[in-house]
Amino acid sequence: MPKVTVDGEEIEVPAGATVLQACELAGKEIPRFCYHERLSIAGNCRMCLVEVKPGPPKPQASCALPAADNQEIRTDTPMVKKAREGVMEFLLINHPLDCPICDQGGECDLQDQAVAYGRGGSRYERENKRAVTEKYMGPLIKTIMTRCIHCTRCVRFSEEIAGVDEIGALYRGEDMQITTYLEQAAAHELSANVIDLCPVGALTSRPYAFEARPWELKRTLSIDVSDAVGANISLHSKGREVMRALPRINDDVNEEWLSDKGRYQVDGLSKRRLDKVFMRKGGKLQPVAWNEAFDAVAAQLGTAKSSIAAVAGDMVDCETMFAAKSLLKACGSTQIEARQTGMTYDVSNIAAVNFNSTLAGIETADAILIVGSHIRWEAALVNARIRKAVKAGAKVFVVGPEWETTYPAEFLGEDLKVLNRVPKALGDAMKAAERPAVILGGAALSKGALAPALKLVDKFGLVKDGWNGFNVLHMSAARMGSLMLGFTVPGGMADIAAKAPKVLLSIGADEMDYEPFADSLKVYIGHHGDRGAHAADIILPAASYAEKDGTYVNTEGRVQFAEKAVFAPGDAREDWTILRALADALGVNVGFDSFTELQGKMIAAVPALGEEGLADYGALPEADANGKAEGTISTYPIADFYLTNPIARASAVMQQCSAELLHADEIKEAAE
Repeated sequence: MPKVTVDGEEIEVPAGATVLQACELAGKEIPRFCYHERLSIAGNCRMCLVEVKPGPPKPQASCALPAADNQEIRTDTPMVKKAREGVMEFLLINHPLDCPICDQGGECDLQDQAVAYGRGGSRYERENKRAVTEKYMGPLIKTIMTRCIHCTRCVRFSEEIAGVDEIGALYRGEDMQITTYLEQAAAHELSANVIDLCPVGALTSRPYAFEARPWELKRTLSIDVSDAVGANISLHSKGREVMRALPRINDDVNEEWLSDKGRYQVDGLSKRRLDKVFMRKGGKLQPVAWNEAFDAVAAQLGTAKSSIAAVAGDMVDCETMFAAKSLLKACGSTQIEARQTGMTYDVSNIAAVNFNSTLAGIETADAILIVGSHIRWEAALVNARIRKAVKAGAKVFVVGPEWETTYPAEFLGEDLKVLNRVPKALGDAMKAAERPAVILGGAALSKGALAPALKLVDKFGLVKDGWNGFNVLHMSAARMGSLMLGFTVPGGMADIAAKAPKVLLSIGADEMDYEPFADSLKVYIGHHGDRGAHAADIILPAASYAEKDGTYVNTEGRVQFAEKAVFAPGDAREDWTILRALADALGVNVGFDSFTELQGKMIAAVPALGEEGLADYGALPEADANGKAEGTISTYPIADFYLTNPIARASAVMQQCSAELLHADEIKEAAE
């Protein structure tokens, strides 16, 4: 490890570190625009200049200079100060004076560094400023490219992280422009991350334009519930409205990225909301009081309190599911299920349905078999990690219909029988791999492929010292939490329908089929007027994930806690309070009167839910030697990436993305 001296202080730095990283290890702040820890080095903004000896007597770009033994680095000399002032002056020569109307104002790197490292005055007089025509990058990214300083962060992100070569540079010198090729929309699931990366106001959020300034917003730590990755986010609210969602850095989960759906579905939180209690009378939903709705449920059950079932949706927190389970247990019922779309698989060993490699660990896999998963749509951030593995040399094989991957992959067809008789190319790659991995998606689980896939553990050597390569990729933010709480019945939804319950509690279940429950009193506890509300006989308005505290478990078994950002609208209440009040109406005792008591009871029942971090599910079960994979995977569960949950379907931004980015070819002009 090289030893360098930074401003008179000698430190040891890791081999391969740059001078910029060495300075940061020494606690020195180095200004930069083009450099980013997760992107390749460009070295084109020249803001990170330092003086290095031995070396030429001139400032050098610290981001592109390797640290070496016995280097003497100075960050505070007059030469460095003058050089940085000169670079800043050049950057500002063509930059427009847009700060009062720029959405980047208040969180702009250029503003901050101009104050800290720029000249105290301007020498600009009457020279013409460079101007650039506006570009169109889709419904999410607003562009004012005259502000662009050519740091190329957006270009490098699109190529290196997202794997979609949609943004690039045209022309040279003063004429250089950053644009999408053919000036079409940036149509991939991680496109809006370039907004966070842009150090100036060239790329800003189109839906958030002119909405608020950063100092007006309250920040709340939360979890993205649009998929099962559990990306760490920060909800920024103003008054009672969530204005935007931004990613938080967590290297184990989402690094610092966020899918477009997780970022932009938040405008749906204020649209199509359920804010009153409704009951169906004469075929129409009519507003009623809470007591009348509760009395109707109690009257329907009568003395047969055990004839009640509960189905939880994809975005429900663990506390709500535990409250529902407690209510049904007090009523004498065990009819609870969270796999609302009808999937059934063995949940006696949760390790068999966990993402055991961990999200960060899948980057180190060197051979990956994906079975029945359109990963780009089901977990865009996991797809970005698999791309990292491929860049490091991993081979990827896919069983299922073809989809546009962002890395080289070999499709093995749609027949699941390839799990029984493994093709030679796949077998050779897996046996040669030191860290082989298998990823089962929702389409594979629905076809009963879990048991046959477990036989691959021994065949491919998926479990070794310090490595478990058997993974199940869920799509529901509530799935792993429901499995830990035992919120399932062996036969799934079919078992519940066969019992013909008098009352069905639908807790945010908007993707299930309500037809088998035509004779049940359907009580929908949810926050949006979506499919569940349309099928309901009684609607009890509840809080969304942004309007309550809650625990979520992601697809790798990581327990995480989300905080309440805003209050629910109108008469809507937090789910657990609705279930607690319903218990009183039914005359049963659930054992809690506050959220703290509820959480304490839940943690006492499942201690792992009280510790943030990865839960330990033990070893994988023994594979069934007689299990055979049969059937074909003809479709994937997600047909539209942007419209997978009630919040997204209520979002005008997500509706526009779906129409423009996925279905533009299907829209007919009036003349047609």
